[in-house]
Amino acid sequence: MASVGVYVALLLLLAGGTTRQGECLIDDGNNYVREACSVTRYPDVCIHSLASFSNAAKRNPRWWARAAVSVTLREAKCVAQYLAKLKKRGHLRGRSRVALADCIECFQDTIYNLHKSLGELRTLQSRTFERQMGDVETWMSATLTDEDTCLEGFGDQEGRQIRSSLSNRVLNVTYMTSNALALVTKLASVGITSNP
Repeated sequence: MASVGVYVALLLLLAGGTTRQGECLIDDGNNYVREACSVTRYPDVCIHSLASFSNAAKRNPRWWARAAVSVTLREAKCVAQYLAKLKKRGHLRGRSRVALADCIECFQDTIYNLHKSLGELRTLQSRTFERQMGDVETWMSATLTDEDTCLEGFGDQEGRQIRSSLSNRVLNVTYMTSNALALVTKLASVGITSNP
């Protein structure tokens, strides 16, 4: 019976006792991502999508902005693949078919703008920082507009069914984009030289 108590104590020690500068590593990660996501509109989505970057990004706004744009780009590509599958089935007619084509175009623009944003965030320089961040904020705002526009055309009965199946996917990317824009705005406000 004593050996069970020792075993439990050892497990507790291993789970919570690994420290670095007096803090638990698990707590560090959670605290970093929570702190970074506190500036976003959808913090739960932010924490869920960016938790794996926590120990690498720590308190570096540049890393958080890049990570947020990167995961948003990945998710946008998944939605674009889903839209391409819907188109390939070829069963949509009339207004729904046009709406799907519009939605596909919106997500092509989204992916293009996210790619440009990520590229700019990877090449930030002190002397061009303000211009670069202005470009990224513009592209990210355009991305939000494209994502909002995607669902607008599905008005007829067939379209409402498609909209229903698309809604969660598109909204998820929209939330992630909003969060990424918030983290980009935070980086723009603190500047490149403040990054650890």
